[in-house]
Amino acid sequence: MAQGLSGRIGAILDGGPCAVGVESTILGLTGPATLLRPGGIALEQIEALIGPVALHQAGDPLTAPGQLASHYAPAAPLQLNCGPEPDAVHLGFGPSPEGIARATLNLSPSGDLAEAAANLFHILREADRLAGPRGRITAAPIPDHGLGRAINDRLSRAAAPRPSDGSA
Repeated sequence: MAQGLSGRIGAILDGGPCAVGVESTILGLTGPATLLRPGGIALEQIEALIGPVALHQAGDPLTAPGQLASHYAPAAPLQLNCGPEPDAVHLGFGPSPEGIARATLNLSPSGDLAEAAANLFHILREADRLAGPRGRITAAPIPDHGLGRAINDRLSRAAAPRPSDGSA
């Protein structure tokens, strides 16, 4: 995180690794309950308490942090939902038929979504470092429920085309 903020802020207080890893869940309540940004509290947990929750859709107005199409993007291109490729740094998830050794980095060797969420940003930065200026990154599929929804949201934004001005 510090490398991305270098020279832009006066100080960083480092409290160590975050227990959840992904930013907070943002729920809009100005109309029907709407999940504006998935995060550490899963949609399923919220719906168990308040009932059905709508999902923020692409094209809806940006009303919360983290809704830009490209956000926290590595310099190396990121391809989602694929297996290891010989010329790419691969982000694995859980044990695989090819064995965990096929993954360059693994978000959670045991397939635990909480562990994967806690490791996401550190491992994504490490993958970018390993890929270098001409490399690329591939990422294994992540289940799209619970914390997996937040992980997939962040990975999708990291893989999205970046604005040409480099602001993402």
